[in-house]
Amino acid sequence: MDIMFKLTDKDFNIEPKEMNNYRLRMAARGIVIREDGKIAIQNKRNKNEYKLVGGGIEENEDPKVAFKREVLEEAGCEIEVISRLGITEEYKSLQNLKQISSIFIAKVIKDLHTLNLTEKEKSEGAKLMWVEPREALQLITDCYDKLLPSDYDDVYDTRFVVLRDRKILEYYLNNIKQ
Repeated sequence: MDIMFKLTDKDFNIEPKEMNNYRLRMAARGIVIREDGKIAIQNKRNKNEYKLVGGGIEENEDPKVAFKREVLEEAGCEIEVISRLGITEEYKSLQNLKQISSIFIAKVIKDLHTLNLTEKEKSEGAKLMWVEPREALQLITDCYDKLLPSDYDDVYDTRFVVLRDRKILEYYLNNIKQ
């Protein structure tokens, strides 16, 4: 699978530390499109964060299955995966963590209108929004300099999330969306 891009501490003007015996986290995320063309994004208002839906892959879970599960939890929708765009890699040396995300495009098959958020997401003020893709890109771009830490994540981690999702949306808008 093609690597769409890699993010490292250097992308944030941070001198990377050597990564030895790093933790590996596998994730699945992407763009979920409703019939009206709007896409799902999650706003964590207590952190001033906007992001695409998705999350970690459980042990021995297929990435596509993980993406469907994450979308059901965070957007309350059953989806059909249209395509897999590729993967992204994040090297967070301050956390000695490498994250590999499988990136998908999917369309909503059924909106159940019920979210199943984690306690972490609830405490961060997570809510689902449906917006035009360019508006999503603007919200994600604009939040970068306004990010706040939470009880779970510092701004270091959240900056990776926001930059990654901005780059995914830019790729989608420049290469896929007609």
